[in-house]
Amino acid sequence: MTKSAKDPLLTIARIVLMFFIVILGIATAALVIALPVMLFNQSALLAELAADGKDAVPGLIPAAAFVLVGAAGLMALGVYFLLLLRRIVNSVGEGDPFIPENADRLSRMAWVAIFGQAAAVPVGIAVIWIAGIAADFDEHVDADFGFSGTGVLLVLILFILARVFRKGTEMREELEGTV
Repeated sequence: MTKSAKDPLLTIARIVLMFFIVILGIATAALVIALPVMLFNQSALLAELAADGKDAVPGLIPAAAFVLVGAAGLMALGVYFLLLLRRIVNSVGEGDPFIPENADRLSRMAWVAIFGQAAAVPVGIAVIWIAGIAADFDEHVDADFGFSGTGVLLVLILFILARVFRKGTEMREELEGTV
């Protein structure tokens, strides 16, 4: 094993990344399973609301289904993002992080972050609409969402790091060519 493969920081990073990949994967699967269950049982859900003395609002079930699909999609993007990051961490452990694949991975991670930010907006709007309905039922739903400055910074950092990795790869190839 190389020295970097025994690096405790890399070991911790691998463990933490796998933990979050598994958690997000399970949550994604749960939402995917919940969607058809909700759709096939919508009459029972609406009957439950009626039994509680609450009127069924038109479009509530489709909006909830949209939120489930959107949340599952965002979590799946998170899994993909973390898998890309794990591959980068693995390449560091192998002792060769300045490879073209890592530059491509960083670029894909930036695009995933952009897509996730954009996709969160319509999902957030649907959650706010559902929260408004819940407020009419004297229920509280936390519907806080908005534009994330840290998300923009993440995208910029990832695109810049992708260029750094591309340049590092080019420089290493030029150096190897001169020896």
